[in-house]
Amino acid sequence: MRQHLAPLLGLEPGELTQGKMAYDLTRLRLRGIIERIPKSHRHRLTPFGLRAALFMTRVYNHVLRPGLADLKPVAPASGSRSSAARSTRYRAIARCCTRARLAA
Repeated sequence: MRQHLAPLLGLEPGELTQGKMAYDLTRLRLRGIIERIPKSHRHRLTPFGLRAALFMTRVYNHVLRPGLADLKPVAPASGSRSSAARSTRYRAIARCCTRARLAA
């Protein structure tokens, strides 16, 4: 599992400690996303965990990815934070949510 998880966190497999792995697995277990297989050191995805993973995948594919593509041309140049650019981004996000049939 370490070889798969470490690159997602931007780490080398050797940098991902046993304590960090245990902490992350405990957090997922307490939230009902995974469950421990009795008498083993393995975990499996719960039905809720599968639904949550599918939901997050769909949100990314249908809202975040297209929404961020819409925002790229209106990103403020060189770190300036004008209110016009911000309101343009908010409108683009609202349009994305409307297209995806989500409440903004």
